[in-house]
Amino acid sequence: MLALSRKKNEAIVINNDVEITVLDIRGDQVKIGIAAPREVPIYRKEVYLQIREENKVSTDIGDLQALGDLIGGALKEKE
Repeated sequence: MLALSRKKNEAIVINNDVEITVLDIRGDQVKIGIAAPREVPIYRKEVYLQIREENKVSTDIGDLQALGDLIGGALKEKE
């Protein structure tokens, strides 16, 4: 992990097209602004982890088996 020190109104640039600026510092809370292309997804880490877990659950083999049964049943009905 790269650790950088920044003061209020200072920024860092990532990959030439993502800019992160320190907007405000109050006690132990830092407010940041992120400028990035629309196609770059930006999530708070806790939200990202929740999305990742939900995606993992939705691809569990049990869910795939249920989907296969559903699709197989629909195909048999058409025959």
